[in-house]
Amino acid sequence: MILIPVKNLSAAKQRLAAVLDQSARTELAQAMLHDVVAAIAAWPQRPACALVTGDPFAVELARQYDFEIIPDPSNLGETGAIDMATRLCVVLGCDSTLVIPADIPLIQAGELEQILAQAPAEGAVLAPASDGRGTNAAFRRPANLFPLRFGNDSFKPHLAAARATGKECVVLQLPGIAIDVDNPEDLQRLLTQPGETRTQSLLRQWAQDGRSLTIRTEGA
Repeated sequence: MILIPVKNLSAAKQRLAAVLDQSARTELAQAMLHDVVAAIAAWPQRPACALVTGDPFAVELARQYDFEIIPDPSNLGETGAIDMATRLCVVLGCDSTLVIPADIPLIQAGELEQILAQAPAEGAVLAPASDGRGTNAAFRRPANLFPLRFGNDSFKPHLAAARATGKECVVLQLPGIAIDVDNPEDLQRLLTQPGETRTQSLLRQWAQDGRSLTIRTEGA
């Protein structure tokens, strides 16, 4: 099962506060989530997919695209939400889990196909963020092969945990999945990438309206 943890979007992306107010950050987070969900929905052979969330926008989006919803009313955070969802997947007899974040708007269905195509019979597939620090896709078979602990520097711990199981671990560099949005520099990078995702269209509209998406340094 594909699992997408979605925190409360009304308080999303606090690290962008220097360039965007909360209303804009929420709009951005909603656009990114919509891009991720739409990309997965465009994959004809996709496995079951669930949003792990208590956010009203995310719940409605899941219903619109006929995705599963794993309720997270307590807004547990990414790690807690995935721990809870993983336990549920095990109870339901799921063969594997593929965890991806909600802020990778350039994700392509072909990249997800590549993950499943290269997934070992028992083991893991990890796809790092472009900076090599974060984890932007984590496939596990069995579904609970090792615990996931997300954060700014999760990739190396995840890689170590996967290898410690003694099972095969495949690392894939996937350009669409690698681009996430955490900092103002990430907004600029999205603006320069080819594509017409909802997120890119939103950023380009803001830029056209004269909204600054960069932090001005003192004296600049």
